[in-house]
Amino acid sequence: GSGKTTILKLLAGLLDPRSGQIKLMGEPVSGPAQNLIPGNPRIAYLSQYFELPKSLRVEQVLQYASKMSEMAAARIYRICEVTHLLQRKTDQISGGEKQRIALARLLVMSPDLLLLDEPYSNLDAVHRLEMKSVVERVADQLGITSMLVSHDSSDTLPWVDELFIIQKGKIVQRATPQVIYRRPATEYVGALFGKYNLIQIDPSNPGVKAFFRPDDFVLTEDDNFEFEGTV
Repeated sequence: GSGKTTILKLLAGLLDPRSGQIKLMGEPVSGPAQNLIPGNPRIAYLSQYFELPKSLRVEQVLQYASKMSEMAAARIYRICEVTHLLQRKTDQISGGEKQRIALARLLVMSPDLLLLDEPYSNLDAVHRLEMKSVVERVADQLGITSMLVSHDSSDTLPWVDELFIIQKGKIVQRATPQVIYRRPATEYVGALFGKYNLIQIDPSNPGVKAFFRPDDFVLTEDDNFEFEGTV
């Protein structure tokens, strides 16, 4: 409820901003008020609630959308792990397979920007791992700028170059995963990424507390310590 999906829809040109302007490589991204068919052909948006055409072979679905040569499209199919599904009909595949096909269909349109709206939230553990490996390969092998929204830290920390933390519609911190994890701007941000301790280090100033992750603590016989306390 913080506005994650709304931001992606604004970026994709599916909603009109109330103020300001969105640009992709210097070009304005116009919304439904300017476009008869909402969306931007250079921006691929994988919704949580995607649909595939029914009663078609997967191969047909992908070929109808493709703007690539057969060789380039075949590479996309391999990266998305859908090559073995091409001859099946869209009503003969699992939910995880459908999601990888939906992603492949977007990628064969040659987008400049890929937007992923909680792509792992509706998947079981096996398909979740498969989809994560596919998304990593898309970013690494295709070099497409990708943005992913999630409320699960394990979806983001190992993968992203930069994190934006949103709380009640406002960005409360923007930094690398390392900075977000070790030096969160607020307790709210710290709590999103795992267990933590807030420890009062100065009795004369109760408002100042130190932030620690469990792995910051070590057992040692060394007398060189930063804080003295009692356990």
